[in-house]
Amino acid sequence: MIQSMTGYGKSLVVYKGKKINIEIKSLNSKQLDLMTRIAPLYREKEMEIRQLIAEKLLRGKVDFSIWIEKDESTLATPVNTALMQNYFDQLKGFAQQNQLEGIDWIQALIRMPDVLTKTEVEVLDDEEWAAARQGVCEAIQHLVDFRVQEGAALEKKFAEKIDNIEQLLASIEPYEKSRVEKIRSRIVDGLKQIPEAEYDKNRLEQELIYYIEKLDISEEKQRLTNHLNYFRETMADQAGQGKKLGFIAQEMGREINTTGSKSNQAEMQNIVVKMKDELEQIKEQVLNAL
Repeated sequence: MIQSMTGYGKSLVVYKGKKINIEIKSLNSKQLDLMTRIAPLYREKEMEIRQLIAEKLLRGKVDFSIWIEKDESTLATPVNTALMQNYFDQLKGFAQQNQLEGIDWIQALIRMPDVLTKTEVEVLDDEEWAAARQGVCEAIQHLVDFRVQEGAALEKKFAEKIDNIEQLLASIEPYEKSRVEKIRSRIVDGLKQIPEAEYDKNRLEQELIYYIEKLDISEEKQRLTNHLNYFRETMADQAGQGKKLGFIAQEMGREINTTGSKSNQAEMQNIVVKMKDELEQIKEQVLNAL
């Protein structure tokens, strides 16, 4: 089953006044190209996050972000009341000793060093990481679901194009048969226009057979049919077949090109051009298949 490399997923985890936002998106790429933007608290888990992404996504240009929104009530800088009390006791004693009055103690104290300094360091605990990790897994799964949905549309498009090429290939057959007689008639008529020319009819027949065999496209038709069937089989296989589909499309192109080079008839060449157009659309879209 085909998956697209284009996808988007997000999740939101609420944990003790925090909103943990996770967002992940991907585009097509030949290999996994991962860019991360991780909140400082979760930076120690970057390798684990990368492993989770690599296991599920395999290929693509992936952009991952995780950031935290905190409740405003938790953002206020705490007051170091013990230190503030110590400053007050010292300043009050100094004021009394020097008979100072009318002092705005609050304004004076909050200006003192470290009274409003936030000293605690936030540490990631196991419970919070378990919640955040679950959110990461959910965002990745949403992206995978998106890829599956886009892949179904790709598969439908590929099937349509493969059917079109198959039908065009079948439409060559009537022209292929009639061109043998046309080649024979053209050569014989050309010889008749040269009355003095003498030729061995048996030798002429041998040369005609040799010439017609060089223009025979039976093998190309058979190989192209095999490639079309193999493309269908590969689409039905497990995800991650995008590169193989690209290789099969290249082989299909070789057979179509060879058929075109052997088609010395306008009707056949027109059909070959249409097959090339259908194949080109497959090649453009297969770049986005995982």
